[in-house]
Amino acid sequence: MQFALMIYAEPGYDEALPDAERAAARADFLALAADDRYVVGAQLQGAGTATCVRVAGGRTLMTDGPFADTKEVLGGFVLVEAGNLDEAILAARIASARIGAVVEVRPVSRP
Repeated sequence: MQFALMIYAEPGYDEALPDAERAAARADFLALAADDRYVVGAQLQGAGTATCVRVAGGRTLMTDGPFADTKEVLGGFVLVEAGNLDEAILAARIASARIGAVVEVRPVSRP
């Protein structure tokens, strides 16, 4: 079964970190990417680059920026293959969770 690990944080949350801590966080991400359970992952560009698309009354409406005005925004994701939720909680290995971000773990459904 696949699980999505979605990483939410306040923009710039990692900018105040000491260089050593930032390097350790990067090393944690590289270790996760080397894990056999890792499928894919990506860091997203800032929420200000987003375009939201809605369809209302048969018309396509587009707006710039994130869907909601929140402090924490989706900054990236990782998709892992795991036997169960406990195994999927690799979120603890994602350094972002230890340095101020929130990692949401959710099973992926496939039609």
